[in-house]
Amino acid sequence: MKKIIKNGTIVTATDTFQGEILIEDGKITQIGANLSALGAEVIDAKGCLVFPGGIDPHTHLDMPFGGTVTKDDFESGTIAAAFGGTTTIIDFCLTNKGEPLKNAIQTWHNKSKDKAVIDYSFHLMISEINDRVLGELPEVIGEEGITSFKVFMAYKNVFQADDETLFKTLVTAKELGALVMVHAENGDVIDYLTKKALAEGKTDPIYHALTRPPELEGEATGRAARFTGLANSQLYVVHVSCADAAEKIVEARAKGYDVWGETCPQYLVLDQSYLGKPNFEGAKYVWSPPLREKWNQEALWNALKSGQLQTLGSDQCSFDFKGQKDLGQGDFTKIPNGGPIIEDRLTILFSEGVKKGRISLNQFVDITSTRIAKLFGLFPKKGTIAVGADADLVIFDPNVERVISAETHHMAVDYNAFEGMKVTGEPVSVLVRGEYVVRDKQFVGKPGSGQYLKRAKYSMNTQINQDQTLSI
Repeated sequence: MKKIIKNGTIVTATDTFQGEILIEDGKITQIGANLSALGAEVIDAKGCLVFPGGIDPHTHLDMPFGGTVTKDDFESGTIAAAFGGTTTIIDFCLTNKGEPLKNAIQTWHNKSKDKAVIDYSFHLMISEINDRVLGELPEVIGEEGITSFKVFMAYKNVFQADDETLFKTLVTAKELGALVMVHAENGDVIDYLTKKALAEGKTDPIYHALTRPPELEGEATGRAARFTGLANSQLYVVHVSCADAAEKIVEARAKGYDVWGETCPQYLVLDQSYLGKPNFEGAKYVWSPPLREKWNQEALWNALKSGQLQTLGSDQCSFDFKGQKDLGQGDFTKIPNGGPIIEDRLTILFSEGVKKGRISLNQFVDITSTRIAKLFGLFPKKGTIAVGADADLVIFDPNVERVISAETHHMAVDYNAFEGMKVTGEPVSVLVRGEYVVRDKQFVGKPGSGQYLKRAKYSMNTQINQDQTLSI
C-alpha cells in the first residue's frame, strides 16, 4: 500500500528539514512538499522526527553461552528492537572448529527465518584459519553476502583465537573485501587474573570487572590495530568501553590505518559500581568488556562527538537474572556474560546525547544507522532517507518523557539494565520496507516477515569518498 508521511521533520546524517515522504512498494519514491498519490494512506508525523531505521551491528540472539542460551530469540529480540526504533540487525554466527562454515550459517538461518520481524544479516566468527576455511570464505561472501568476520581476542579455551589466526584473517579479509571485527581484550592475562582471584576466594560479581582491567582492552585494541596496519587491512573494534581502547583507535587512525570503533549505550551511562550491588544484583551487569569507572563515560562521549568512535551497537545478549545469571553464585566466572540492551539503544543516545548537547541530531542518525550501513555493505539501500532506499523509517516523538523498566519493555528477559532511568524520546511508529511493525506504539508486525540481507563487500575507497575525515 502507498503511504505518505506528512508534517514531520526529516533527519538524515547530513540534513534536517521539513518535508514529506512517498512510499511505494516498500521503497521511498519521492521526497518533497505537497506530495500526493492515488489511494495513499496519509501518516501525520506532526511534532515528530522522521529518521532512517536504526541498524544494530552487534546482537546475540538465541545464542548458546556458558551452559545456557540467551533469553531473547529472533522473535522477541527483533520485536524489542523494533519498539526501540531499530529496523535491521546484524547478528553473530558462531562457528565450531573443524566444522564447515556453511553448517554454522545454516544453523543461524534456521534460528531466524521464521521469527525475525525486522530485516537481518550475519557476521561470521573466525576461530581458525586453514585451507578448508580459506576455501569456504569466497562462497560465504559471494553466496551468503556475509562480508564481516569476527575474531575473539578473549574467552580463553572457549572463543579466543591466537594472534596468527587474527593476522591471517586480516590478510584474507583484505584480499576478499571483508571487514574484520575484534573483541579486544587480552584473554591470556584475564585468564591468569581470574584464576588468581578465585584462588583467593574473590567470587563476587565485582571481580568480573577487576580481573578484566581497562589496560587489557587497550593493549588488545592496540595490538589488533598494529596487525591491521601491517596487513594493510581493515578493522572494526566492537564494544569499546574505556578511554584506553578509544585512544588506541585514535592513534591508529592518525597513522592512516583503516580502523573503526563501536561503543554501546551501557558504557555511556552505567559504571563499574553497578557490579558491586548487594544480594548478587551485580550479576545483572556482568558482560565483557565490563563496565568501567565512571570517568570513562565522558571520554567515550567525546570520542563519539569528534568522530573518533563512529557507531553504537547494543551487544544485546540477554540472560534472566533468576535461573541464568544466578548460575554464577559463588563463582563470578559462571555468570553468563551479557545484558538486555537492544530496545533502549536509540533512546538512550538521543536522550543522553542529543538532548544534553553532547552530539547533534545528524550525528545521532549517522552513529545509529548511516555509518553502520556504509561500513557493513548496506548503504544506500539501508541507513538513509533517499529516493530508491528501503522505506525503513522511524516516527519519533522527541519530547515524551518516560522511565525505562522491565515492566514495560518488550524483551523476554526478567530485568532491564537501565531500570528506573528517566529518558526523553520514544518511537511512535516504525516501518520496515514501508510496512508497519510498530504502529502508534502497538506491535502490528508478523514473525518471519523480516528479510535476510546479503551485503556488499567492504571498500576503503567507498569509505573515503563517504567520509573525508578518516584521519583524526
